[in-house]
Amino acid sequence: MSRIGRLPIDMPKTVKASIKDGVITVEGPKGKLSQAISPAINVELGDKIVVTRENDEKAVRAAHGLMRQLINNMIIGVSEGYQKVLLIVGVGYKAEVKQNILVLTLGFANDIEYVIPEGVKIACENPTKIIITGIDKQLVGQTAAEIRSLKKPEPYKGKGIKYETEHVRSKSGKSGKK
Repeated sequence: MSRIGRLPIDMPKTVKASIKDGVITVEGPKGKLSQAISPAINVELGDKIVVTRENDEKAVRAAHGLMRQLINNMIIGVSEGYQKVLLIVGVGYKAEVKQNILVLTLGFANDIEYVIPEGVKIACENPTKIIITGIDKQLVGQTAAEIRSLKKPEPYKGKGIKYETEHVRSKSGKSGKK
């Protein structure tokens, strides 16, 4: 049996879950999320949520742990939320939020305008720090990855957009000088 899939999910008192027509809906203080349940997966609601599978086929075993983790992520999202922090490194590089658009100055000829997706909030604590928050873990991570991909950190000077926890290994320049 799946090691992750067999673990029960604790339900905070502020979160309510319901299943209807093969879709689990989780509602909490921060919002509401829903996820379709695989037909071969059984979800039992109570003080703790227990996810079980009907058989041991390879695809069903793979979906077992996945469904349990998706439901767990939904519960954490609606109760606590998720956050990613990006840092901008480079002289003259900066970011600011104007209405629903993140404007990035990254050393290109024109500023880059990134439209903020629905369900995600972006704040700039200072011009070089972008804080992405939301209740959907996948959406927050995807948004952070798309913003980072606009100017990935380069290994020689470390300029670009990086995650707060990321460490960019520096390379030495040319060593052919005599």
